[in-house]
Amino acid sequence: MFTLFSTQGSGSAAIEVALERVGAPYRVVHASSWEPDSAQAELRQVNPLAQIPTLRLPDGSVLTESAAILMHLGLVFPDSPLLPSDAASRAQAIRGLVFIAASCYSAVSISDYPERWCADIDAPARERLVRGARAQLHRHWEIFADQFVARPLFGGAQPGGLDFLAAVVSKWSGTRAHLRRARPEFLATLKLIESHPWVAPVFERHWPA
Repeated sequence: MFTLFSTQGSGSAAIEVALERVGAPYRVVHASSWEPDSAQAELRQVNPLAQIPTLRLPDGSVLTESAAILMHLGLVFPDSPLLPSDAASRAQAIRGLVFIAASCYSAVSISDYPERWCADIDAPARERLVRGARAQLHRHWEIFADQFVARPLFGGAQPGGLDFLAAVVSKWSGTRAHLRRARPEFLATLKLIESHPWVAPVFERHWPA
């Protein structure tokens, strides 16, 4: 059985969708660095950065980083749609997963926790740093929308790992509101992904109406 360290409304939602899609048994441990009443100690034992999602594999080893987890599951379950079967499409899916992790996730981290990136930050500087990080984040999503073509989804006819991660990470830091103005067709694709029968039940748990 897999063990997923997770909390509501987090990037763990993408991993939950993937685990359910491949039919892998898993249990969820409620943990996050910002919830003192969660299983923080257990999470730090397996991931000193206390990041979520963190996934403990059935053999007891630990996997971190959302993109790496989704790629691993796609390779372990090759008959699933987590990664495309043809080499060219698979290469672009891997590129997209790393793009979100490196360019979007990182900007969200600065926007959410600017004090981690600027020592002794005062309120005006904090506000400027948050504005700059969010502007960069939104620009990165514009680039993603222009570079990655949905057919009709990024995984093709059925959603895959790239779809799951894009739909989750785009929910944060005002991204959806920005995309409504800047890239409405891309926003429509994200909404199509999250309404898919494979995805919707997990999203309803993480972001209940």
